[in-house]
Amino acid sequence: MRLLLGLLALSLAQAQNDPTHRIAELEKELAAHIRLLTDWGGLTVYGSLNTELKPAPGRVVFLGDEITLNWKPFFPGSPYLNRGIARQATAQMLVRFRQDVISLKPAAVIIQGGLNDFAGFAGPATVGTISENIMSMAELARANHIRVILASLTPAGPHIARGRILGMNSWLKDYAAKQGLVYLDFYSALTEPGTLDGQIPTAAGYASLAPLTEHAIQAALK
Repeated sequence: MRLLLGLLALSLAQAQNDPTHRIAELEKELAAHIRLLTDWGGLTVYGSLNTELKPAPGRVVFLGDEITLNWKPFFPGSPYLNRGIARQATAQMLVRFRQDVISLKPAAVIIQGGLNDFAGFAGPATVGTISENIMSMAELARANHIRVILASLTPAGPHIARGRILGMNSWLKDYAAKQGLVYLDFYSALTEPGTLDGQIPTAAGYASLAPLTEHAIQAALK
């Protein structure tokens, strides 16, 4: 990791004569790796903000990666909390699950993640390792009387095989059915043209996800 940071810093120094957007990209990547080195689980991202919150009826926590983080505007006027962190894998979400979910005493949690596992952002991952992290989070939630909604993986670019995504989604749907959890199908809603920018939903994509998400929340809270 330190070697990687050194190489990034060198690249940044060499990029001083490059276009501004290239420098900005390298700075962003360097900052992400520094954060990963100093706070692997991302506990400092929402830690202070969480301590300022008071209990709220009907609270729902959205736990996820950049797909959750970039969802703006985020259900204005609702007691929903966005706890997404860019480039996070499910193992990191599990590390912060107690702080960013359980301690907030929500009625329900939406768990969204997995693509970054396949991308290798936190090391090698398989459907098996991702499923174990998902199961651990679901079990922690249910032990604390929090209803669980499992969001499917979204379509992604060619860097992640479509078969891996479909295999993970099949497992999520099957696990949710067996455990009495709610399965939220983001994948099907984002297969229409114009709904994705890479693996991130566009404004139109998020608009299509909103009613599905509200329906899933109401189903979980019944």
